[in-house]
Amino acid sequence: MSWTDDRVETLKKMWGEGQSASQIAKELGGVTRNAVIGKVHRLGLSNRATSGTAAKADAKPKTAKAAPKPKAKAAPKEVRQEPKTESAAPPKSTLPARKQIIPAGQPLPPQPSANEISPEALAKVNEVERNSKKISLMELTERTCKWPVGDPATEEFWFCGLPVKQGKPYCEAHVGVAFQPMSSRRDRRR
Repeated sequence: MSWTDDRVETLKKMWGEGQSASQIAKELGGVTRNAVIGKVHRLGLSNRATSGTAAKADAKPKTAKAAPKPKAKAAPKEVRQEPKTESAAPPKSTLPARKQIIPAGQPLPPQPSANEISPEALAKVNEVERNSKKISLMELTERTCKWPVGDPATEEFWFCGLPVKQGKPYCEAHVGVAFQPMSSRRDRRR
């Protein structure tokens, strides 16, 4: 199914009339409700009146009226908030922390997981990496350790390549770093 100009016009017309995405999909034929919703968002049509009367009220021309005279001791008016049609961003305190994007070729910041690795495991990994096969991505197989070493944006990037531990993607030394027991990680946090 392709979105022809006629189909897009039909979609716009029906969406403006307040038809649901399911109704529009049924009318167009050969298109799903989700496809209609996606097209509506790509066209920027997602804002529409919630009822027909609200749309008609907005269509009437507005004329300037004289300001009403204030009443003595008027009761406070109840402020009615209209539901927002656009998604509002939640307060910044509730947003998850975004990962920093580092341009290619730039050094990576210190990784917090390095502090959690025991010195013995690091010594073993350093020894293994000195003796590793240093293979490229194209040389990886199911039997080679897939532990990446270095910065992928540089020429010095490679994979360990030593034989893997049964059922794991890494060699024995890298398994010791990658798959730590849960209890030891909990103990380090305290």
